[in-house]
Amino acid sequence: MKVHEIGIIMNGVTGRMGLNQHLLRSVAAIRKQGGVRLNADETILPVPLLVGRSETKLKAIAEQAGGLPYTTNLEAALADKAYRVYFDAQTTERRAGCVEQAIAEGKDIYCEKPSAHSLEAALHIYRLAEKARVKHGVVQDKLWLPGLLKLKTLRDSGFFGRIFSVRGEFGYWVFEGDLVSIQRPSWNYRKEDGGGIILDMLCHWRYVLDNLFGPVKAVSCLGATHIPERWDEHGRKYACTADDAAYATFELEGGVIAHFNSSWCVRVRRDDLVTIQVDGTRGTAVAGLRNCWVQPYAATPRPVWNPDLESPLNYFDDWQKLPNQESYDNAFKRQWELFLRHLVTGEPFPWSLLEGAKGVQLAELGMESWRRRAWLDVPPLG
Repeated sequence: MKVHEIGIIMNGVTGRMGLNQHLLRSVAAIRKQGGVRLNADETILPVPLLVGRSETKLKAIAEQAGGLPYTTNLEAALADKAYRVYFDAQTTERRAGCVEQAIAEGKDIYCEKPSAHSLEAALHIYRLAEKARVKHGVVQDKLWLPGLLKLKTLRDSGFFGRIFSVRGEFGYWVFEGDLVSIQRPSWNYRKEDGGGIILDMLCHWRYVLDNLFGPVKAVSCLGATHIPERWDEHGRKYACTADDAAYATFELEGGVIAHFNSSWCVRVRRDDLVTIQVDGTRGTAVAGLRNCWVQPYAATPRPVWNPDLESPLNYFDDWQKLPNQESYDNAFKRQWELFLRHLVTGEPFPWSLLEGAKGVQLAELGMESWRRRAWLDVPPLG
């Protein structure tokens, strides 16, 4: 058996996403399964080097992941020729500079989104990567969620007929930290540290819409900071300077209208923390993270508006839950495996730093739309 070992510098594994989704549930899980099998005679094995600023945290994480090597010296890690790939899951403000350093050392790039704190910086690292001819990709994990994969199957099978609207609801109540402990990092609510739900979530909605329903042509967005004060990880009160809710409408190519509410200040009474409803002339589907319910035209009830009487219909009864037609692995892990195959075999990997820049572009336009209270066109990037 030929084993292609791919050295990966993993920067930011002391954070929640870097540790849980990327190290433990993706790279470590791939190692545990014996690598990514290419064929009967070849496999790819990721070989990670953990990087962070806290040696104490790194040591504990390295032991938890099976005794992996670690360092707090990023420059030394980047200079090590044994590691081909640089992966970044740091906070947004730190990302572009470190990615630029890695490109200068000839490393292939894989990073979280947003790929940078501004469109200018996102395009800069994309152009640097292209000029250096290194391979590059950006995490766009929601494309491999079971619920969204089921939506894609419905779309490809023609279930919807002509799609005309997409409605998304995302969010949950993030505790302020005074009475109940916080469950998201405090930097999320400080604009100066790269926080804000518009920058976070419009990057997601860009690739979801572009890949499943059509390229985004225009955006109208209203943001808000509904909770003005929160308490950080050390119990200190601070002023929230970033938006914690966003109400955005998108015009897509082909005439589809999409609207997404994103909020860290909402209590959940729906099927999941994120739900996406797709309406078409022949049927509708509602997907959560894992499940998807459908209502075709022939099974659509015929409600009659009469506010004076209790409705005779239970509107949840007329939906069919789709079965699992395949086994679904962790969404982050699936994209990691595709990126590793891209590195070794050259298989296409369209989720590049340019696609990451498109997400940052939409977030910036969303913030500008909020400031100007106006619809804004989304110009093409190239």
